[in-house]
Amino acid sequence: MKKPSPKKKKDVTLNDLALMMGRGFNEVHEKMDRGFAGVDVRFEQVDVRFEQVDERLDHLDHQVAGLKKDFNDLQTAVDGYAKKADTYFQEMVMLAHKVDRMER
Repeated sequence: MKKPSPKKKKDVTLNDLALMMGRGFNEVHEKMDRGFAGVDVRFEQVDVRFEQVDERLDHLDHQVAGLKKDFNDLQTAVDGYAKKADTYFQEMVMLAHKVDRMER
């Protein structure tokens, strides 16, 4: 029967250890680069979306400003008609008093 041969321990030198560490760091570095590349793409997409949102908000600001002006114009017109109606009502009250005096 054959005896199993004792395994030889491989002597790891400092250079071998440095090479193994270097390969490990390179793999981690490449993996991180791939991950950050994906993050960069996502941030670029987010930037584009923010630009679109800013454009929409600017458009809405212009619309709201126009609506405010239209509302102020309508409010001024209504105030004018209310003043005319008040004047007309006061004239009617005065005419009613005159008619009452004449009927007496």
